Amino acid sequence: MPNVAIAARSRPRTCSEVYKRVPIGPDYTGSVSTPDYRRLTHDIKRWGADLGFQQVGVSTTDLGADEVHLLNWLAAGRHGEMDYMARHGTRRSRPAELRAGTVRVICARMDYDPPGARDPWEVIHDPSLGYVSRYALGRDYHKVLRTRLQKLADRIAHETGPFGYRAFVDSAPVLEKALARNAGLGWIGKHTNLINKDAGSWFFLGELYTDLPLEPDAPARDHCGTCVRCIEVCPTQAIVGPQQLDARRCISYLTIELRGSIPVELRTAIGNRIYGCDDCQLVCPWNKFAHKSAEPDFIVRHGLDGASLIDLFGWDESEFLARTEGSAMRRIGYEQWLRNLAVALGNAPANPRTLAALQARLDHPSELVREHVQWALERQTQERVDMAIGNQ
Repeated sequence: MPNVAIAARSRPRTCSEVYKRVPIGPDYTGSVSTPDYRRLTHDIKRWGADLGFQQVGVSTTDLGADEVHLLNWLAAGRHGEMDYMARHGTRRSRPAELRAGTVRVICARMDYDPPGARDPWEVIHDPSLGYVSRYALGRDYHKVLRTRLQKLADRIAHETGPFGYRAFVDSAPVLEKALARNAGLGWIGKHTNLINKDAGSWFFLGELYTDLPLEPDAPARDHCGTCVRCIEVCPTQAIVGPQQLDARRCISYLTIELRGSIPVELRTAIGNRIYGCDDCQLVCPWNKFAHKSAEPDFIVRHGLDGASLIDLFGWDESEFLARTEGSAMRRIGYEQWLRNLAVALGNAPANPRTLAALQARLDHPSELVREHVQWALERQTQERVDMAIGNQ
């Protein structure tokens, strides 16, 4: 059910005030009491900034071209096992089908690059460490942004009276990047992430679907030019063309969304990336303009910006649950966590400690874990053989 924000007030507002308690909808033709939506739009952006969003914009609901792109992507099977992507039909590309009465979408972005985190390339190039995508190092962003969006909705209601809305943070069939582009927050890069020319791409997105006919922003223009760094750097060649991502090859999909066995042919390319992948963002030249997050909630937790693979693999399930409490990482579950770590350990240099850690999991009750541990042990054994031959 969509939220309906109703703010308590000691007295109704008069026509002389900025925002009026009047019916809002497509049949309202306007009068002396018509709300000043341009002024309201401006104020919403200001209130969003007060709540910690780095930018707020307004989009229309027209996503016709993006719907075609989505349907073609689904038809090609590039969504892999994310069946929910197809199950929602056109609700993803037609906001009014998801939340009846929606005529505008308020889009907001919030920086998440954690201050003080270890250098990403330093971690990626050390095969004894586990790499966790920057966005997952702090508190679960769903909770942080959803709370702020609710406060923004409450602030709007305080001025306008009751209005229809629904908040989303990567939690429903929403084409958030297309909407954010149309709201002027950035353009969709060749790696399919949103890029802002003043802030790079290290930010989260959230939306308020609303029936308020706010003044829309102009869509952002594409500034990627001829750059193909993201396409070239992808470890698994998942970016098959500009704005064309084959999720079935993407490390973020393989380590987070995929519940079963990781395809053998892609395991070595995963390296030590145990939760997500940031390579395409790390090489993007626009990220020289990115800002570190000012949110305490996004500060690195439990040293996961560069923890030892062997130490992480030694966690039992209770420790996994304790260390990932309040984190987006918990959603993959303990079994998937061990699966990812087994692959990373298989890619690590052969040494007795790594072998011992893997052998300790050979009799794990999960067939999924055992299969990946066995693969890792075979990799370690082969590397030892190769090293011995090379030393002869």
